[in-house]
Amino acid sequence: MSDDAAALAAFGYELGVLKRVRRAGWWHAGVRDPESVAEHTARVAQLAALIAAEEGADPARAAFLALWHDTQETRTGDLPHTVAGYLAKPDPRAITADQTAELPERSREAVRDAVTEYEAKESAEARCASDADKLEMLLQAVEYRDTGVRRVDGWIDSARTSLRTETARRVAEAAVTLSPLAWRDR
Repeated sequence: MSDDAAALAAFGYELGVLKRVRRAGWWHAGVRDPESVAEHTARVAQLAALIAAEEGADPARAAFLALWHDTQETRTGDLPHTVAGYLAKPDPRAITADQTAELPERSREAVRDAVTEYEAKESAEARCASDADKLEMLLQAVEYRDTGVRRVDGWIDSARTSLRTETARRVAEAAVTLSPLAWRDR
């Protein structure tokens, strides 16, 4: 077995942890079994591609950036915003550097470059991926509200005020007025 193959396999196992890490902020709203980071990430990547397509950016690149935006949470867990007064936010680039240190060079650089670009929020694709992250949170909040969770307005408001692309803003405005089951009637 090659060292490169073992490093890729080990990182694959680490990424699997994201299926078990729960999005912790939802517990504050009373959600007993919140979505996992992996579930969140899947829809973020899909939304990033759609937002990028509408914004004239590269959908594949935006989705790729979104895929890596929370992978650091294998090491930190999902930290809700309420920890800000007690803990310094870990640098995602530093965590990613540690996570990928043993990977083959091409894989290591692909992941590190994606995280660096996402964190900088300078490219159109990074802005689309960032907006997708916020928009996904808004959609999840509306879905939880629709099932009876009442204290989600803060998540919805936070998402709406942080969106930068026109497409994401328009989708957010539509989303708060639609039933999460509206797709069934189309």
